[in-house]
Amino acid sequence: PGVVTPQLTMALPTGPSLVCSLALTVLTFAAMQIFSEQLASSQVGTIGGGFIGSLLFCFMLTATGNAETLILEKGFQTKLFPEVITCMLLAMGISGAVHRVCATTCLLFSLVDLYYINRISQTKYAVTTTKQQAKITTGKQKSK
Repeated sequence: PGVVTPQLTMALPTGPSLVCSLALTVLTFAAMQIFSEQLASSQVGTIGGGFIGSLLFCFMLTATGNAETLILEKGFQTKLFPEVITCMLLAMGISGAVHRVCATTCLLFSLVDLYYINRISQTKYAVTTTKQQAKITTGKQKSK
């Protein structure tokens, strides 16, 4: 009768996810520095450099969120400021060290990444209200 939605499960627990995302951050940064000349030599390379920078943003944001969850508390949420903006600026700065266009395309690709990360987060962690809960909430208002 109803639509069945699959349950999303985490691929890794928080600790191992932190280690993996940190390792991927370092490897991605190193690859961008090693191949900076090749990335900056063509238009396709600069767009590719921006895409790689957006992957760097995603890995840094994952590592930041996992570190905060381990250090602070289980229900801690990564916020726009300072976590997301800091990771975005770092990824753009690293991409900008390769080529200026890489920084711009990194911003565009990272915004797309952020949209999908938020969408996945909403399906996994959002609190949904049922019609019955909505009736109870609206029924408790004062009547004049």
